[in-house]
Amino acid sequence: GTIHLFRKSQRSLVGKLTHEFRLVAADRRSWKILLFSAINLVCIGFLLMWCSSTNSIALTAYTYLTIFDLFSLVTCLISYWVMMKKPSPAYSFGFERFEVLAVFASTVLAQLGALFILKESAERFLEQPEIHTGRLLVGTFVALFFNLFTMLSIRNKPFAYVSEAASTSWLQEHVADLSRSVCGIIPGLSSIFLPRMNPFVLIDIAGALALCITYMLIEINNYFAVDTASAIAIALMTFGTMYPMSVYSGKVLLQTTPPHVIGQLDKLLREVSTLDGVLEVRNEHFWTLGFGTLAGSVHVRIRRDANEQMVLAHVTNRLYTLVSTLTVQIFKDDWVRPTLSSVPIANNILNLSDHHVIPMPSLKAADNLNPVTSTPAKPSSPPPEFSFNTPGKNVSPVILLNTQTRPYGLGFNHRSAPYSNVFNQGFGIPGTGATQGFRTGFTNVPSRYGTNAHGQPRP
Repeated sequence: GTIHLFRKSQRSLVGKLTHEFRLVAADRRSWKILLFSAINLVCIGFLLMWCSSTNSIALTAYTYLTIFDLFSLVTCLISYWVMMKKPSPAYSFGFERFEVLAVFASTVLAQLGALFILKESAERFLEQPEIHTGRLLVGTFVALFFNLFTMLSIRNKPFAYVSEAASTSWLQEHVADLSRSVCGIIPGLSSIFLPRMNPFVLIDIAGALALCITYMLIEINNYFAVDTASAIAIALMTFGTMYPMSVYSGKVLLQTTPPHVIGQLDKLLREVSTLDGVLEVRNEHFWTLGFGTLAGSVHVRIRRDANEQMVLAHVTNRLYTLVSTLTVQIFKDDWVRPTLSSVPIANNILNLSDHHVIPMPSLKAADNLNPVTSTPAKPSSPPPEFSFNTPGKNVSPVILLNTQTRPYGLGFNHRSAPYSNVFNQGFGIPGTGATQGFRTGFTNVPSRYGTNAHGQPRP
């Protein structure tokens, strides 16, 4: 076969993932996350076995929170990988959106697990199986300890930002109302419960409390249906906690403008529009690139005598306080003087520079004719037919004359006509007597000056 000396070998998908994993594993900060991930897998294995032995769907719903902790650890690894990678031609804005996608996928998968628990719980209400409580309480405390230890030991930057920026869940709102009542009695607890608790810690504690109540009721009264009720409660709390985070990360993926910065952006754009040399700010678009990173683009129209680099420096200085990734396009004013003709003029046609405007004398002396309708004007008579209210009705007529005598045609004499002849024969081609009647007072108005190739006047 053909030997390609300088052809690069194409890596497979597995090879690319292995290369990126080695890049992340080379950082010592990621060793702690890899260790917690390994312990998490072992813990998930034991919890799933205990869920099968106890036949408890409530413990299964609580185990899904441990699986979500594994997703959060993977998201933390992706965050470290994003900080190591530099922008490339294919990803000019960097790789920050990968961690946004990881948070969105993790929260959506947690909600899908909650929907699966709700479906299984609905089936169990029809036929409730017997629950064995031998390892129910042990599995609850193991899962609670590992979840809290993972959340408090590792600083997960993406989920920490989302939990603070997203709207509060219904569980947080109810706990906040209860905390205000408790803090009113014991003010020292306000630093722990207020303004709002961490949603992940809150759902771990609430799920463990539901499992403890389930264990007590089954041991005392053999009330097995409470296990299904606790599974539904844990699933609803999981869904209600993850839904606001999914909405927030989804809006980031859709490149929407955060509502809390719209007022600040409007204020900065008003300041930019008042800068020296700036005429207009338009086509502005700002969106969230990643968690805490705002990107934007704006077009700025400036005066023709303004310094582009100076205006660019001032605009960037004003917007950079809020928009870290900014693209500013500067263009000068495109205003031009209006021209009398929008089409090219031929060489044999009278140039515009050969014309000058001469105001016409009053037309009252010309047999009391109306210059618009050629009808005798009577003060008491109604307006004649075809007397339109147009701008030309009240404008003094003008004529365009040539100040020089040049042979434009084949022997035709182009010279100005006296005013008396103008009113007798109307406007026409200078030096000719050709007339062309109209219903208005401007008769013999030519469309162009000059002659054609046969020496005849142009129409």
